[in-house]
Amino acid sequence: MRRALIPLGAVALLCAGCSGGTADTAGQSPKSSASASAPDVDHGAAVKAAVAATVKGSARVDETVEMGDGTKAYTLTVKGDFDWAGAKGRLKTGLHMGRASDAAAGGPEMEQIFSGGTVYIGGFADQHGAWGSVRRDKAEAQRILRAPLNDPEHVLKQVSLMRGAKKAGEEKVGGAPAVHYRGRLDNETIMLRMSERGRSKIAQVRQAIGELVVYADAWVGRDGRIVRTRLSWPLGSGGGTATMNLTDFGKAVKVTVPASGKVTPMPSADGPMLG
Repeated sequence: MRRALIPLGAVALLCAGCSGGTADTAGQSPKSSASASAPDVDHGAAVKAAVAATVKGSARVDETVEMGDGTKAYTLTVKGDFDWAGAKGRLKTGLHMGRASDAAAGGPEMEQIFSGGTVYIGGFADQHGAWGSVRRDKAEAQRILRAPLNDPEHVLKQVSLMRGAKKAGEEKVGGAPAVHYRGRLDNETIMLRMSERGRSKIAQVRQAIGELVVYADAWVGRDGRIVRTRLSWPLGSGGGTATMNLTDFGKAVKVTVPASGKVTPMPSADGPMLG
């Protein structure tokens, strides 16, 4: 019973969502991972190879992050184009109360431009063209299942480190066949590049609820690249889920860096929209 009474503020520290963000069959939990794979086989190498192939190029990113405590929820969306090989990309992030399936929308939006080792943050309606800038390698996550500055490379890194990976079967993602793998994240991978403040808060919540069980799922397409990832933390009627879909592999990605006169360097970046 004590798990069901965890407040939204505590849950938000630990998860990036609370339900799947897609409708096709690959969003469903596997019926039986054990039946699809021998129990002593770890398919982690296949997932690592798929991640390595993915980050050699570019793709369209569409991520949905939902979190809640069973009574309240909010959704974060991250959409855009990213070129891992070229270390550049442009993402648009939106935040609104309620789940992704709710009719209600709206809420704040922002843009992020990745260029080399710098991430530019702006696009707010009330900032009149002003941007902040943060070093990409210095950014930290503040909340579980969240990537620093919504960096999709961080998500792929976490998925590549899943433990005890099993082959959960073959499903369709975006109408194309893909192999589904499932494993779990260990504590250090859960807190990968997390700030000390975030780690401290997670420790407090762990004392209240016990072990954190975070599942990692990866779907690998016929060309050997990741087409979907999902990080999930089930907790009764609440918990969290972050689902990222990758499409349009190899597309050209162009970014325009804001004029220097409109950019203010920032030592760090925090907030529910930034990880």
